Amino acid sequence: MAVLVVAEHDNKTVRKATLNAVAAAQKLGSDIHLLIAGHPAGDAAKQAAAIAGVSKVLHAEAPHLAEFLAENVAALVVSLAKNYSHLLAPATSNGKNVMPRVAALLDVQQISDIIAVDGADTFVRPIYAGNALATVKSKDPIKVITVRTTAFDAVAPSGGSAEIESVAVPADTGLASFVGREVSKSERPELTAAKIIVSGGRGMGSGENFTKVLEPLADKLGAAMGASRAAVDAGFVPNDWQVGQTGKIVAPDLYIAVGISGAIQHLAGMKDSRVIVAINKDEEAPIFQVADFGVVGDLFQLVPSLVDELKK
Repeated sequence: MAVLVVAEHDNKTVRKATLNAVAAAQKLGSDIHLLIAGHPAGDAAKQAAAIAGVSKVLHAEAPHLAEFLAENVAALVVSLAKNYSHLLAPATSNGKNVMPRVAALLDVQQISDIIAVDGADTFVRPIYAGNALATVKSKDPIKVITVRTTAFDAVAPSGGSAEIESVAVPADTGLASFVGREVSKSERPELTAAKIIVSGGRGMGSGENFTKVLEPLADKLGAAMGASRAAVDAGFVPNDWQVGQTGKIVAPDLYIAVGISGAIQHLAGMKDSRVIVAINKDEEAPIFQVADFGVVGDLFQLVPSLVDELKK
Protein backbone atom coordinates (compact mmCIF):
# COMPACT_ATOMS: atom_id res chain seq x y z
CA MET A 1 0.00 0.00 0.00
CA ALA A 2 0.92 3.64 -0.32
CA VAL A 3 2.61 5.82 2.31
CA LEU A 4 1.04 9.10 3.45
CA VAL A 5 3.15 12.01 4.68
CA VAL A 6 1.39 14.84 6.53
CA ALA A 7 3.07 17.98 5.20
CA GLU A 8 4.31 20.86 7.31
CA HIS A 9 3.41 24.16 5.63
CA ASP A 10 2.07 27.68 6.20
CA ASN A 11 -0.60 27.51 3.47
CA LYS A 12 1.82 29.10 1.02
CA THR A 13 5.09 27.20 1.19
CA VAL A 14 6.07 23.69 2.23
CA ARG A 15 8.60 23.65 5.04
CA LYS A 16 11.89 21.81 4.82
CA ALA A 17 10.92 19.31 7.52
CA THR A 18 8.49 17.80 5.03
CA LEU A 19 11.35 17.03 2.64
CA ASN A 20 13.10 15.04 5.38
CA ALA A 21 9.91 13.12 6.15
CA VAL A 22 9.51 12.27 2.45
CA ALA A 23 13.08 10.91 2.48
CA ALA A 24 12.11 8.58 5.33
CA ALA A 25 8.94 7.57 3.46
CA GLN A 26 11.01 6.59 0.42
CA LYS A 27 12.57 3.81 2.49
CA LEU A 28 9.08 2.35 2.95
CA GLY A 29 7.85 2.38 -0.62
CA SER A 30 7.78 4.23 -3.92
CA ASP A 31 4.11 5.29 -3.85
CA ILE A 32 4.29 8.35 -1.61
CA HIS A 33 1.32 10.66 -1.12
CA LEU A 34 1.60 14.07 0.53
CA LEU A 35 -1.27 15.62 2.47
CA ILE A 36 -1.68 19.38 2.26
CA ALA A 37 -4.37 20.39 4.76
CA GLY A 38 -5.15 24.08 5.12
CA HIS A 39 -6.99 27.13 3.81
CA PRO A 40 -6.27 28.63 1.35
CA ALA A 41 -3.48 26.16 0.60
CA GLY A 42 -3.45 26.01 -3.19
CA ASP A 43 0.05 27.47 -3.43
CA ALA A 44 1.41 24.93 -0.95
CA ALA A 45 -0.25 22.09 -2.90
CA LYS A 46 1.39 23.23 -6.14
CA GLN A 47 4.78 23.43 -4.45
CA ALA A 48 4.25 19.98 -2.92
CA ALA A 49 3.54 18.50 -6.35
CA ALA A 50 7.06 19.44 -7.44
CA ILE A 51 8.81 17.60 -4.58
CA ALA A 52 10.97 14.74 -5.82
CA GLY A 53 9.61 11.30 -5.00
CA VAL A 54 6.00 12.34 -4.37
CA SER A 55 3.49 10.56 -6.63
CA LYS A 56 0.30 12.28 -5.46
CA VAL A 57 -0.69 15.34 -3.46
CA LEU A 58 -3.92 15.19 -1.47
CA HIS A 59 -5.29 18.72 -1.18
CA ALA A 60 -7.72 19.16 1.72
CA GLU A 61 -9.22 22.63 1.77
CA ALA A 62 -11.55 23.93 4.49
CA PRO A 63 -11.74 27.02 6.72
CA HIS A 64 -11.42 24.95 9.90
CA LEU A 65 -8.07 23.61 8.63
CA ALA A 66 -6.57 27.08 8.15
CA GLU A 67 -4.69 27.12 11.46
CA PHE A 68 -3.77 23.41 11.45
CA LEU A 69 -5.65 22.67 14.68
CA ALA A 70 -4.57 19.19 15.73
CA GLU A 71 -8.08 17.90 16.42
CA ASN A 72 -9.33 18.71 12.93
CA VAL A 73 -6.20 17.58 11.10
CA ALA A 74 -6.18 14.29 13.04
CA ALA A 75 -9.79 13.64 12.06
CA LEU A 76 -8.86 14.26 8.42
CA VAL A 77 -5.85 11.92 8.54
CA VAL A 78 -7.95 9.18 10.15
CA SER A 79 -10.55 9.53 7.38
CA LEU A 80 -7.81 8.79 4.83
CA ALA A 81 -5.91 6.17 6.83
CA LYS A 82 -7.60 3.04 5.42
CA ASN A 83 -5.81 3.61 2.10
CA TYR A 84 -2.31 3.57 3.64
CA SER A 85 0.06 1.20 5.39
CA HIS A 86 2.12 4.00 6.97
CA LEU A 87 1.24 7.52 8.15
CA LEU A 88 4.26 9.80 8.64
CA ALA A 89 4.83 13.35 9.85
CA PRO A 90 7.94 15.32 10.81
CA ALA A 91 8.62 15.28 14.57
CA THR A 92 7.95 19.02 14.79
CA SER A 93 5.54 20.75 17.16
CA ASN A 94 2.71 20.17 14.70
CA GLY A 95 3.64 16.55 14.05
CA LYS A 96 3.92 15.81 17.76
CA ASN A 97 0.52 17.42 18.25
CA VAL A 98 -1.35 15.63 15.46
CA MET A 99 0.06 12.12 15.22
CA PRO A 100 -0.61 10.92 18.81
CA ARG A 101 -4.26 11.81 18.24
CA VAL A 102 -4.24 9.89 14.97
CA ALA A 103 -2.73 6.85 16.69
CA ALA A 104 -5.29 6.99 19.51
CA LEU A 105 -8.23 7.27 17.09
CA LEU A 106 -6.91 4.32 15.08
CA ASP A 107 -6.16 2.36 18.28
CA VAL A 108 -2.56 1.70 17.30
CA GLN A 109 0.77 2.61 18.89
CA GLN A 110 2.74 5.60 17.67
CA ILE A 111 6.38 5.05 16.74
CA SER A 112 8.02 8.33 17.68
CA ASP A 113 11.07 10.20 16.44
CA ILE A 114 12.49 7.47 14.18
CA ILE A 115 16.06 7.89 12.93
CA ALA A 116 16.25 4.84 10.65
CA VAL A 117 14.02 2.41 8.75
CA ASP A 118 15.09 -1.23 8.95
CA GLY A 119 12.02 -2.61 7.21
CA ALA A 120 8.34 -2.01 6.58
CA ASP A 121 7.58 -2.85 10.22
CA THR A 122 10.93 -2.19 11.93
CA PHE A 123 12.30 1.19 12.97
CA VAL A 124 15.10 2.67 15.07
CA ARG A 125 14.43 5.47 17.55
CA PRO A 126 16.52 7.11 20.29
CA ILE A 127 15.63 6.61 23.95
CA TYR A 128 17.11 7.90 27.22
CA ALA A 129 17.87 11.30 25.67
CA GLY A 130 19.70 9.64 22.80
CA ASN A 131 22.04 7.60 24.99
CA ALA A 132 20.57 4.38 23.62
CA LEU A 133 18.84 3.32 20.42
CA ALA A 134 15.78 1.07 20.41
CA THR A 135 14.81 -1.08 17.43
CA VAL A 136 11.02 -1.29 17.38
CA LYS A 137 8.97 -3.83 15.42
CA SER A 138 5.27 -3.08 15.04
CA LYS A 139 2.49 -5.52 14.20
CA ASP A 140 -0.13 -2.79 13.85
CA PRO A 141 -1.95 -2.80 10.50
CA ILE A 142 -1.26 0.93 10.09
CA LYS A 143 2.03 2.38 11.32
CA VAL A 144 1.77 5.91 12.74
CA ILE A 145 5.23 7.48 12.74
CA THR A 146 6.98 10.76 13.50
CA VAL A 147 10.35 11.34 11.85
CA ARG A 148 13.39 13.01 13.39
CA THR A 149 14.19 15.29 10.50
CA THR A 150 17.90 15.61 11.26
CA ALA A 151 18.35 11.87 10.65
CA PHE A 152 17.28 11.92 6.99
CA ASP A 153 18.73 13.99 4.16
CA ALA A 154 16.04 16.13 2.57
CA VAL A 155 14.78 15.18 -0.89
CA ALA A 156 14.95 17.75 -3.68
CA PRO A 157 12.17 20.37 -3.47
CA SER A 158 11.79 20.32 -7.25
CA GLY A 159 11.91 17.88 -10.12
CA GLY A 160 8.70 16.01 -9.33
CA SER A 161 5.38 16.17 -11.17
CA ALA A 162 2.79 14.66 -8.85
CA GLU A 163 -0.92 14.91 -9.55
CA ILE A 164 -3.02 17.01 -7.18
CA GLU A 165 -6.24 15.43 -5.96
CA SER A 166 -8.86 17.23 -3.86
CA VAL A 167 -10.16 15.18 -0.95
CA ALA A 168 -13.29 15.41 1.18
CA VAL A 169 -12.79 17.05 4.56
CA PRO A 170 -14.64 15.89 7.71
CA ALA A 171 -16.73 18.51 9.50
CA ASP A 172 -15.19 20.70 12.17
CA THR A 173 -14.85 18.57 15.31
CA GLY A 174 -15.69 21.57 17.47
CA LEU A 175 -13.14 20.41 20.04
CA ALA A 176 -10.89 23.45 19.67
CA SER A 177 -11.01 26.92 18.19
CA PHE A 178 -8.29 29.30 17.10
CA VAL A 179 -8.00 32.34 19.36
CA GLY A 180 -4.78 34.02 18.24
CA ARG A 181 -1.10 33.63 17.54
CA GLU A 182 1.91 35.66 18.57
CA VAL A 183 4.74 35.10 16.13
CA SER A 184 8.23 36.32 16.91
CA LYS A 185 9.81 37.96 13.89
CA SER A 186 13.53 37.78 13.24
CA GLU A 187 15.86 38.43 10.36
CA ARG A 188 17.91 35.45 11.49
CA PRO A 189 17.49 31.99 9.95
CA GLU A 190 14.92 29.67 11.52
CA LEU A 191 16.61 27.65 14.26
CA THR A 192 15.72 24.18 12.94
CA ALA A 193 16.78 25.05 9.39
CA ALA A 194 19.91 27.12 10.06
CA LYS A 195 23.30 25.97 8.79
CA ILE A 196 25.09 27.77 11.62
CA ILE A 197 23.82 28.12 15.20
CA VAL A 198 25.35 30.11 18.06
CA SER A 199 23.99 28.92 21.42
CA GLY A 200 24.46 30.21 24.92
CA GLY A 201 23.97 28.60 28.30
CA ARG A 202 23.71 29.54 31.94
CA GLY A 203 27.33 30.66 31.78
CA MET A 204 26.18 33.73 29.83
CA GLY A 205 24.94 35.13 33.14
CA SER A 206 22.08 37.25 31.76
CA GLY A 207 19.94 38.00 28.77
CA GLU A 208 21.84 41.24 28.32
CA ASN A 209 25.03 39.26 27.75
CA PHE A 210 23.32 37.27 24.99
CA THR A 211 22.72 40.59 23.26
CA LYS A 212 26.16 42.07 23.94
CA VAL A 213 28.36 39.00 23.49
CA LEU A 214 26.65 36.41 21.32
CA GLU A 215 24.55 38.47 18.91
CA PRO A 216 27.59 40.13 17.26
CA LEU A 217 29.04 36.67 16.60
CA ALA A 218 25.74 35.39 15.19
CA ASP A 219 25.40 38.50 13.03
CA LYS A 220 28.89 38.05 11.63
CA LEU A 221 28.27 34.37 10.80
CA GLY A 222 24.69 34.79 9.58
CA ALA A 223 23.71 32.31 12.27
CA ALA A 224 20.57 31.48 14.21
CA MET A 225 20.56 31.98 17.97
CA GLY A 226 19.94 29.11 20.38
CA ALA A 227 20.14 28.40 24.07
CA SER A 228 20.23 25.64 26.64
CA ARG A 229 17.24 24.87 28.82
CA ALA A 230 19.07 26.35 31.81
CA ALA A 231 19.34 29.70 30.03
CA VAL A 232 15.68 29.59 29.01
CA ASP A 233 14.50 28.60 32.49
CA ALA A 234 16.55 31.47 33.94
CA GLY A 235 14.62 33.87 31.72
CA PHE A 236 17.65 34.97 29.71
CA VAL A 237 16.04 34.26 26.32
CA PRO A 238 12.66 33.15 24.87
CA ASN A 239 11.45 29.53 24.93
CA ASP A 240 11.64 29.20 21.14
CA TRP A 241 15.44 29.45 21.35
CA GLN A 242 15.74 26.26 23.39
CA VAL A 243 17.78 23.44 21.89
CA GLY A 244 17.49 20.03 23.51
CA GLN A 245 15.31 17.06 24.28
CA THR A 246 12.41 19.28 25.37
CA GLY A 247 13.29 22.00 22.89
CA LYS A 248 14.29 21.86 19.25
CA ILE A 249 16.38 19.14 17.62
CA VAL A 250 18.99 20.65 15.31
CA ALA A 251 21.84 19.40 13.14
CA PRO A 252 23.53 22.40 11.51
CA ASP A 253 26.85 22.39 9.69
CA LEU A 254 28.35 24.39 12.59
CA TYR A 255 27.14 24.55 16.19
CA ILE A 256 28.92 26.93 18.55
CA ALA A 257 28.13 26.25 22.22
CA VAL A 258 29.12 29.10 24.51
CA GLY A 259 28.88 28.76 28.28
CA ILE A 260 26.97 25.48 27.94
CA SER A 261 28.07 22.68 30.25
CA GLY A 262 26.60 19.94 28.09
CA ALA A 263 23.82 18.30 30.10
CA ILE A 264 22.30 15.19 28.51
CA GLN A 265 19.09 17.11 27.83
CA HIS A 266 20.96 19.62 25.68
CA LEU A 267 23.25 17.13 23.94
CA ALA A 268 20.20 15.16 22.77
CA GLY A 269 19.18 18.15 20.68
CA MET A 270 22.46 19.06 18.96
CA LYS A 271 25.00 16.22 19.02
CA ASP A 272 24.24 15.33 15.37
CA SER A 273 25.67 18.69 14.25
CA ARG A 274 28.41 18.29 11.64
CA VAL A 275 30.97 20.41 13.53
CA ILE A 276 30.63 21.36 17.21
CA VAL A 277 32.72 24.11 18.79
CA ALA A 278 32.58 24.52 22.58
CA ILE A 279 33.73 27.51 24.62
CA ASN A 280 33.67 26.98 28.38
CA LYS A 281 35.82 27.91 31.35
CA ASP A 282 35.41 24.43 32.89
CA GLU A 283 37.74 22.00 31.16
CA GLU A 284 35.76 19.09 32.67
CA ALA A 285 32.46 20.21 31.14
CA PRO A 286 30.65 17.31 29.37
CA ILE A 287 30.21 19.44 26.24
CA PHE A 288 33.89 18.82 25.39
CA GLN A 289 33.19 15.09 25.03
CA VAL A 290 31.09 15.72 21.91
CA ALA A 291 32.89 18.83 20.63
CA ASP A 292 35.12 18.67 17.56
CA PHE A 293 36.92 21.80 18.77
CA GLY A 294 37.05 23.06 22.33
CA VAL A 295 38.38 26.24 23.87
CA VAL A 296 38.83 26.53 27.64
CA GLY A 297 38.68 30.08 28.84
CA ASP A 298 36.60 33.14 29.70
CA LEU A 299 33.83 33.45 27.12
CA PHE A 300 33.54 37.20 27.77
CA GLN A 301 37.07 37.59 26.39
CA LEU A 302 37.16 34.80 23.82
CA VAL A 303 33.92 35.56 21.97
CA PRO A 304 34.63 39.29 21.41
CA SER A 305 38.15 38.34 20.26
CA LEU A 306 36.65 35.88 17.78
CA VAL A 307 34.30 38.56 16.46
CA ASP A 308 37.24 40.94 16.02
CA GLU A 309 39.13 38.28 14.06
CA LEU A 310 36.13 37.68 11.80
CA LYS A 311 35.97 41.38 11.02
CA LYS A 312 39.51 41.40 9.62
